[in-house]
Amino acid sequence: MSDIFREVDEDIRKEKYNRLWDRFGPWVIGAAVLIVVATAGYRGWAYYERTQAQTAGDRFMHAVKLSEAGDFVGANQIYAELEEARGGYPVIARMRAASDLAKAGKPGEALGAFDEIANDSGVERALRDIASLRAAYLAVDSEPYTAIADRVEGLTGADNSFRSAAREVLALAAWKAGDIETARQWIAAIDNDPQTPSDVTGRIDVLEKVIVAAHGASQDGASEDGGEGEAQ
Repeated sequence: MSDIFREVDEDIRKEKYNRLWDRFGPWVIGAAVLIVVATAGYRGWAYYERTQAQTAGDRFMHAVKLSEAGDFVGANQIYAELEEARGGYPVIARMRAASDLAKAGKPGEALGAFDEIANDSGVERALRDIASLRAAYLAVDSEPYTAIADRVEGLTGADNSFRSAAREVLALAAWKAGDIETARQWIAAIDNDPQTPSDVTGRIDVLEKVIVAAHGASQDGASEDGGEGEAQ
């Protein structure tokens, strides 16, 4: 008798499973197919992105080689093609194209190109800051101090990684404008920052010596020198 009851229970369970499968089986199959298709699609897209990025990188390096060889026209054609590339190559290509304009003796066009990148809200903040600095250095010889300050004074804060470069170009711009006091203030900010790179320190020391030779030591420097002379 127990075998009969067991067989009846098994038949009932099978019937329940069959009903469940009839009801939900298509959904289970559909979900499985969807997972497989989605996984394949993701892998395919990732492979496509990787391939496109590699191609863009190869094209960019070829453009750099052309630029270094003096073929700015050929390099610029490739930079233009990279505007639709994947990843960060479109912006990097724009930066490089602007640099090539400066190398080709077109500082005005280079300045405009860097300013355009710096004011493009779609560009990453760090790259915009670099573009602002490049524009400021180009503008030192042609624009007033206020125009330089508008570009980079916001980068001079103690927590900004570009502060040393920004302070340096502001010191240079102030000196060129004849504003020696402001130049000395920026020089002091550079000298008092222990994290100032050595190359910036070396260049700013030269500027400070030029200022001292032309205008004498600052009031504070004169007082310190006088005090040391009396002590000796």
